Amino acid sequence: MTSTDLPVAILAGGMATRLGPIAEKVPKLLVEVGGEPFFSHQIRLLKAAGLTRVVLCVAHLGEKIVEAYGDGSKWGMKIEYVFDGPRLLGTGGAIIRALPRLGEAFYVLYGDSYLPIDYRAAGDAFLRSGKLGLMTVFENRGRYDASNVQFAAEGIVLYSKKIKAANMRHIDYGLGGFRAAAFDGFPRDAPVDLAEVQEKLVGRGELAGFEVKERFYEIGSPQGLAELNQLLKKA
Repeated sequence: MTSTDLPVAILAGGMATRLGPIAEKVPKLLVEVGGEPFFSHQIRLLKAAGLTRVVLCVAHLGEKIVEAYGDGSKWGMKIEYVFDGPRLLGTGGAIIRALPRLGEAFYVLYGDSYLPIDYRAAGDAFLRSGKLGLMTVFENRGRYDASNVQFAAEGIVLYSKKIKAANMRHIDYGLGGFRAAAFDGFPRDAPVDLAEVQEKLVGRGELAGFEVKERFYEIGSPQGLAELNQLLKKA
């Protein structure tokens, strides 16, 4: 197995409440940025890395994504869809529901993250680590959002969205690698936060870290959407 063999699970089932009226009638992946739906930009980044198989974890207005992108063949991609069902399952629960489509190992990408990095390098680091999970991290120092990771040469020392420590200088960048076994012991068809899974892996010494130098962009907030729009217009 190589890093380009890994499918990419994209978490795209959120309600996008922070975007207000912008996302009332369209899911976040279809919000326009740089003159196109956001998902089109994500697809280009993945294709550039040789990653062509995507499993979209969807819920709110997910049918509109299916209508717009179908099986992905027009993009040279293979896109599959897994819906949460009658209730939202959270970021971890959505991945657990999609495990039969994802197989033994896979990437996880947030559906509002635009990450201009070397995806294959992160995937290679994950496979080399032999661990159940990998988190990409960026030395944020509180600039773009609250830093939530203590990172050292040996990997992820501490990760928490609740605990704030002075030595947390990095932030979860938005791209991860996981083996299916990382989700053992968590409930099926019930809400699970991916952060819970990652925190458990840290405690077991099973979460590798991969530091990136390029800042992240996101469309989860009006400010982030405006920043990315400006970036893509200049490209």
